[in-house]
Amino acid sequence: MILRTVAQVRRIFLILTGFTLLILGIIMIFTPGPGTPVILMGLGLLAAEFVWARRVMERIKRETARLKDAFLRPEK
Repeated sequence: MILRTVAQVRRIFLILTGFTLLILGIIMIFTPGPGTPVILMGLGLLAAEFVWARRVMERIKRETARLKDAFLRPEK
C-alpha cells in the first residue's frame, strides 16, 4: 500500500514540476531568462509520463541533429 502511494506522489510531483518548468520556460522566452533550456527540462520530465512529450523531445533531437549536420557540413 505504501509503495503505491509513494509511486503516485512521485508521478504527481514529476508532472507538476514538468508543467511548471514548461510554463516558466515559455514565459522566459519573452522575458530575460534561459527559456529554451527550461522548456527542454520541463519536456524531459514530462516525457517520462506522457507520450506526446516524448514525441516532441524526439522531434527536437531529430531536427537539432539535422540542423547541426547542415551547418557543419564541409564546403566543397
